[in-house]
Amino acid sequence: MINYKTCYNTVADHIEHHYGMPVSISDVMDPNTGDFDGVSIKVDYDLDIDLAFYILLHLFGHSVQWNLSEEFRILGQDQTIPKPPEVMARVHDYERDATRFALQLCRDAKVGPIAEIDRWVSDWFHADYAFLERFYTTGERLDPKSLLQPGVGELLTPLVIPNFKAQRWTSRWSF
Repeated sequence: MINYKTCYNTVADHIEHHYGMPVSISDVMDPNTGDFDGVSIKVDYDLDIDLAFYILLHLFGHSVQWNLSEEFRILGQDQTIPKPPEVMARVHDYERDATRFALQLCRDAKVGPIAEIDRWVSDWFHADYAFLERFYTTGERLDPKSLLQPGVGELLTPLVIPNFKAQRWTSRWSF
């Protein structure tokens, strides 16, 4: 069984010490669950610990992407609705790979049980992407927990985290 609080604390400590990126639990502009700017990660204080852990992992993955690629920063900041199918295909890969970096982060931080975490993180990716797909094509916000289908989607594999230098970028919600 996953101890989400222990995993959250271990991963947050690893991000802060290994990558020099502060992690905080704070108020994040509604209806968002977290925010990042390339050098720090904020997780909303009003989340259940399991969702807070997923948000931390996923936003770390996006932080890696933003520090590696201007294309990913532009894609992540684009709030245009509706998005055409060709953009949604790029969004899918962007979201999937952020989650794959998160899986590698779990290994690097030595949290476990790893097989259970892999399944759980993969399940959350599928729910999160279903939410984004609906939101980016119609503007409708569904409850991501209602989209969670444990064990149904593809099991994602880790993606090695490349070396990167953390740089501050404009936060997604600063516009």
